[in-house]
Amino acid sequence: MAFLILVIGDLHIPDRALDIPAKFKKLLAPGKISQTLCLGNLTDRSTYEYLRTIAPDLKIVRGRMDVEATSLPLTSVVTHGNLRIGFLEGFTLVSNEPDLLLAEANRLDVDVLCWGGTHKFECFEYMDKFFVNPGSATGAFTTTAASWAVNLSSNNGEGQKEQDKGFDEDEEVVPSFCLMDVQGISLTLYVYQLRKDAKGVENVAVEKVTYTKPVEPTGAGGAAAGAGAAASGAASVSSS
Repeated sequence: MAFLILVIGDLHIPDRALDIPAKFKKLLAPGKISQTLCLGNLTDRSTYEYLRTIAPDLKIVRGRMDVEATSLPLTSVVTHGNLRIGFLEGFTLVSNEPDLLLAEANRLDVDVLCWGGTHKFECFEYMDKFFVNPGSATGAFTTTAASWAVNLSSNNGEGQKEQDKGFDEDEEVVPSFCLMDVQGISLTLYVYQLRKDAKGVENVAVEKVTYTKPVEPTGAGGAAAGAGAAASGAASVSSS
């Protein structure tokens, strides 16, 4: 049976979104997910309890809006197969530039780094490491750094203008989450996005991305032998 890892974040319930989309909840049925990595901005107790029903093994880091969860770590690392996976919300980073993400991955000594805060799915391989942003599971609107850098004491109106620019409530955010399946040195990432067609009908689109950790040539041949069989486990989530 596949060991599936749910990567989810930027929920912002109820401040910026009412709930996780029903089509996502149908996919995330108990018994299918082995572990959840939550990248912060959980913000309410009921969503925390819901995530625990998906997988009791729930790992959480603190997001910028988790102001009362002071005991949560800012970063965390788990190990699966031969891969170390680090995760954080990202508000402690100066920016999301690849070189800065790489520096954080090196600091945590991880092969895979998951970060959030942007509410937009993204993944890429850089300098032999794999970077994943699962986006916002609720499609919550985001704020830019400008909204956090407003000088509220400004008396010329520019401060308020800059604050308003920070809120992108009119910008549509595509709800998304990710599943990871790790087999040895290989990782298969399944990306689930709730997209609307031309008629406004919502459907879940699934994409697959693979990553293999580079290793020194030693004649190893069996590291990825079980990847094919395990992939069917993640694919079946989308067919529920």
